[in-house]
Amino acid sequence: MRRGAPQDQELVGSGAPGRGSRGAPPTLGPVIPVLVFPPDLVFRADQRSGPRQLLTLYNPTGAALRFRVLCTAPAKYTVFDAEGYVKPQSCIDIVIRHVSPIPSHYDVQDRFRIELSEEGAEGRVVGRKDITSVLRAPAYPLELQGQSNAMPHPGPPSRTSPPTARHLPEKSHSQLATSSFLLFLLTGIVSVAFLLLPLQDELGSQLPQILHVSMGQKLVAAYVLGLLTMVFLRT
Repeated sequence: MRRGAPQDQELVGSGAPGRGSRGAPPTLGPVIPVLVFPPDLVFRADQRSGPRQLLTLYNPTGAALRFRVLCTAPAKYTVFDAEGYVKPQSCIDIVIRHVSPIPSHYDVQDRFRIELSEEGAEGRVVGRKDITSVLRAPAYPLELQGQSNAMPHPGPPSRTSPPTARHLPEKSHSQLATSSFLLFLLTGIVSVAFLLLPLQDELGSQLPQILHVSMGQKLVAAYVLGLLTMVFLRT
């Protein structure tokens, strides 16, 4: 099998994992970079909300592009918004959920393919990117995780601490969480503002030249925005 080419390309979506469309691959047109984050997907079987990952796709061109997500094992995943369009110089978040986190699937490597094509029903494929996906086993067996909370810890009973000593850590933890949330929120607002600003060589903009940004700055802003989105989904 050739490396980098999924052996069973099927479109997976949020409706029914495993159903998809087959057919001859479209003709590859002029290649453009496919900017996705993260470059590899690592699912954890012990994730609280279920094994899932967020894939951020960015369109650096000046035209809308059609995208679709292919997978070598569509029965194991559900992809929300598996196909659609990305607006020019914008990004879109794709949620991928592992629906079969069983021990036989631990450390088995699957592959996803992101295809970009020109807008239209028969648009040429202008970019492809393959990313690997793997499901990691829990750090501790699930049986032991449930027993560790139920079993009492041996040892002499501890004295009840004074009310002031008990509430001080809770207050400091609440202040730290509020500060972190405000910092993430401010960083997200700045990233969105950078994505909305015009490029340096863009004509017809009414904004002053000092507010025009470069393509590299937009890519960094999209990367940071994707990181923040992953943090919010995991908390």
